[in-house]
Amino acid sequence: MTNKPEVYTNPLTNKETAFTRDERLKYGLVGRLPVGVETLEQQATRAYKQYSAFEKNIEKYFYLDALHNRNEVLYYKLLTDHLEEMLPVVYDPTIGQAIKEWSANYRSSRAVYLSIDHPEDIRVAFANLGLGADDVDLLVCSDAEAILGIGDWGVNGTDISVGKLAVYTAAAGVNPARAIAVNLDVGTDNQALLADPAYLGNRHARVRGEKYDAFIAEYLKVAAEYFPNAMLHFEDFGASNARRILVKYRDQYRIFNDDMQGTGAIVMSAVTSGLKVTKQGFKDQRLVVYGAGTAGTGMADQISAAMQREGLTREEAKARVWLIDIHGLVTSDMANLPDYQQEYARDPAEVKDWHRTNGKISLLEVVSHVKPTILIGTSTDHGAFTEEVIRTVSAGVERPIILPLSNPTEKIEAMPEDIINWSQGKALVSTGIPIKPFDYQGTTFHIGQGNNALLYPGLGLGVIVSRASTITDAMLEAAAQAVADQVNPTELGHAILPPVSQLRASSAKVAVAVAKQAQAEGVAQVTSDNWEQVVEQSMWKPEYK
Repeated sequence: MTNKPEVYTNPLTNKETAFTRDERLKYGLVGRLPVGVETLEQQATRAYKQYSAFEKNIEKYFYLDALHNRNEVLYYKLLTDHLEEMLPVVYDPTIGQAIKEWSANYRSSRAVYLSIDHPEDIRVAFANLGLGADDVDLLVCSDAEAILGIGDWGVNGTDISVGKLAVYTAAAGVNPARAIAVNLDVGTDNQALLADPAYLGNRHARVRGEKYDAFIAEYLKVAAEYFPNAMLHFEDFGASNARRILVKYRDQYRIFNDDMQGTGAIVMSAVTSGLKVTKQGFKDQRLVVYGAGTAGTGMADQISAAMQREGLTREEAKARVWLIDIHGLVTSDMANLPDYQQEYARDPAEVKDWHRTNGKISLLEVVSHVKPTILIGTSTDHGAFTEEVIRTVSAGVERPIILPLSNPTEKIEAMPEDIINWSQGKALVSTGIPIKPFDYQGTTFHIGQGNNALLYPGLGLGVIVSRASTITDAMLEAAAQAVADQVNPTELGHAILPPVSQLRASSAKVAVAVAKQAQAEGVAQVTSDNWEQVVEQSMWKPEYK
């Protein structure tokens, strides 16, 4: 018996029961399928019923993953039609559990696996894809050192790249046939993985230093050589590497780090929206970031840059930012201060009279002195924004912007309903988790989710259609502004970010803004006087060909 033809085994071309009688004759599928011929809509209806029958999200994840690896058009039809419902399943938070179980439940995918032990294989691996220079628009890679809130997961972190690409396609219509997920296996410091007989990655400690840097350099060089028009997305790299790689290579390659730039930009959207209510500019803000990792510091970077664009000097902007990490307020006399925190470390003399608890300057002490207009939480320290902290912030300014962004729910700094209550309805709030509307003193409050998916898919599409040679700060600002422009939060209770339910339309608007900015800056290799039309025509739709 002959094998099934590639049109049936390739998830990019497989239609399953939607193959017509003529197609079955043409491709040798007669007898391989039941006689009934269905439409994509009929298939999607059945698939959604099957999906809905599972009670646990992890079971739903595995169902969708199997569908993804069998029939991509049907998978994306289902995901696009139910994006708000399924986003927490195909990505955060469910994907975290799937990653923990990845080696034990290994499932094939179209991901590319690159090992630091064999850097010579990078070129071979990309050549084996059989794709030409104009065949790829996007690569998402991760070395899986800092997966969401669960840490180092080595080769198990492959699904983070696969999941990110799924959101790019469902939210912004990036063609899945023109996108590649990449795992950079540099080892792992997760001892449980190294001791697990089922683990499929390199069985040694995470490689660092010169060998790591050379591996990253080779990946970038070869990826850019093979796919010169592709955006190179970096995801969930550790704090010691993420910022350094971005700073070193962002002017040389079309590189984007979502944890730093995407997270920072979506926070910019929330703040921009909040400033519509406060009637202030960025230069008027005082920012406290609680949780000064790469994400939190990336947010500080972008807000500081906005302050400078409004006329402040670099030193003046730095003086309006306070970072707090596990050791308390970040000061320049702290030992082993990470490079990404050094920009904002406070002079110890400035805070010598501030109260210390166990040798640390606490969040409450900082907000008491600073009276921040913006308070951001990226700490995963559940409950850190206490009633006293929120009341102190609210006493200092009329309408504080408070963004408890840690997720999942058990790690959020404070629940929005409590923040609204403690601030007597004054706070402008966005979170990192979905929140249902709630009532406070006769007003229904809608809380926008500070989900990077509101921004990075549209940003990526804008880069792709314009073939921008680099991703500039102004392009990130344009993306952030495009998100903020979609809401009017001036009425009490209105959200400061748009709903995830309108993600595809939102992504199109972001893409247009990014492409226009790329053209205005002269970094676009494609130009147009009608970007709206270009973006609409470029968005891949889940339809059988």
